[in-house]
Amino acid sequence: MKNIRYIAALLLCITAASCKKYLDTTPQGVISTDDLTTPANTDAMVIAAYSSLGNDYYYYPYGSMWAYGSIRSGDAYKGGGGPGDVNEYDQFERFSSNTITNVSGDDVFYRLYVGVARANTALQLVEGQSLANYPQKVEREAELKFLRGHFYFLLKILFNHIPWIDETIQKSAASYGAVSNVALTSDQLWTNIANDFKFAAANLPVNQSDVGRATKGAAQAYLAKTLLYQAYTQDANNNVTGIDQTKLAQVSAECDSVINSGKYSLDADFADNFLPQYDNSGESVFSIQYSNNDGTPVGRIDAGHCLDYPMNVQYGCCGFHVPSDNLINAFKTDVNGLPEFTTFNNTDVVPTGDYQTNTFDPRLDHTAAIPGHPYKYQTGLIYNASWARDPQVYGPLLSIKETVAYTDPSFTRFPPFMSSSKDWEVIRYADVLLMKAEALIQMGQETAALPYINMVRQRAMNSTALLVQANGTPTSNYHMDIYKPGVNCTWTNAYALQALMFERRLEFAMEGYRFFDLVRWGIAADYLNNYFAVETTRTSHLVGAHFTKNRDEYLPISENQINFSKGLYKQNPGW
Repeated sequence: MKNIRYIAALLLCITAASCKKYLDTTPQGVISTDDLTTPANTDAMVIAAYSSLGNDYYYYPYGSMWAYGSIRSGDAYKGGGGPGDVNEYDQFERFSSNTITNVSGDDVFYRLYVGVARANTALQLVEGQSLANYPQKVEREAELKFLRGHFYFLLKILFNHIPWIDETIQKSAASYGAVSNVALTSDQLWTNIANDFKFAAANLPVNQSDVGRATKGAAQAYLAKTLLYQAYTQDANNNVTGIDQTKLAQVSAECDSVINSGKYSLDADFADNFLPQYDNSGESVFSIQYSNNDGTPVGRIDAGHCLDYPMNVQYGCCGFHVPSDNLINAFKTDVNGLPEFTTFNNTDVVPTGDYQTNTFDPRLDHTAAIPGHPYKYQTGLIYNASWARDPQVYGPLLSIKETVAYTDPSFTRFPPFMSSSKDWEVIRYADVLLMKAEALIQMGQETAALPYINMVRQRAMNSTALLVQANGTPTSNYHMDIYKPGVNCTWTNAYALQALMFERRLEFAMEGYRFFDLVRWGIAADYLNNYFAVETTRTSHLVGAHFTKNRDEYLPISENQINFSKGLYKQNPGW
């Protein structure tokens, strides 16, 4: 309609005396290149690049990677109104039915490259400024390279083979169109991403006056994460072929920089990470900033999670992101208060609803909405199985880390959906501690890794204050301990690695990490096909699900993207 109005106005100009005046008038909403080169507007373009962090939506979430990292990992079922409701996610979950025409996969590829493009555009403008006119020049370059590194990191773990386009290439349309997604090796792509974070770490301040801007610690943590993924080398068919010890040492050193900065700490209660009043706490290394009541119609809310609320009168839609039975069973603890590594899934807790006979890690009730338990710590609002969208297919549970109380000031409705302005933590300090532990274990230093894992476990043990019913009794039967070699465990390297892998699952359950951990460790195929073998006996929607090794480690490059590139982009192995 807008284009039709412009065409009509131009036709009138042909016969109107005011034609020249109309054509000489700059249209509203258009900014020229000259306008953008002022220091003030260049700085505004940096903010525009930041805004891409929160521009996701339910069909292509990337603030949180729940659609790709949780429901593809065995931690979660898709949920919603049956397999046909956002069928693209059902394809992700089942693997066997995924296709190169999956619209959500195509959308997230495109949207993440919009983020890359914004960072590159702003970088061109910043690099064109002089230090005299723009004293923030180097710091802003560092922020933009941090943002670009973030978007490329997500693209890399999702699609593996991706085109690398920086600000220099983006200047030239001819160069841009000639970049293949296989021009660089996997290792070269990781190095480019790492280099963006290295530049950011070297040039960002420890603290920022504007909350939400990238800091030195955030860049160091993200660099550690990038190097950790790069350390697990893969061949052309996605098989993990080795672990680079030099890279692991670098991971350990970068984690040390964050830990020794004294700036970060674990929140006293695990719940604090998922409550709006604790946004940007000491555990938040880098978070996406959201807002409401900011002068816009619905605020800059976390729309990527808008499907994940229950179907009851206080909320109303849409019942996605359901913890799997397997995940709930994983929170069980043994007589020593430790995870049941090999036997946790032998009996199924969910059908019985019995959370008192077994003993549990408290993170269970910080992660899952369970019938009979307070919803989001509201003792006057007890979760009911009827709040699930399709309990006959997906069971009675829901995820709660990403939701808020309906009475919370951050809660916002935009019918038929709802969400909140609660920030979303991309990297929290617990991740830094467990990355440090993983690097040490893989370097054969499991004894040195123990304190880092125990720090995370100790905090979980202490996080029961909010997990009570209205009468003050504990919601579930909690019994948990730290690892005590020679007392409740034998801390060998193999055992330590198993403990680390289990700890990452429990700590970050439903936060979108899990699938990418499985791929990094090289265990995705065996793990998920074993999961399907048992879970299909519990839920029929997974019948026929199968992970194809050497294919399903990464999403396919969509048919749309290959067509847009005129065949320049090459398809991932197996598709």
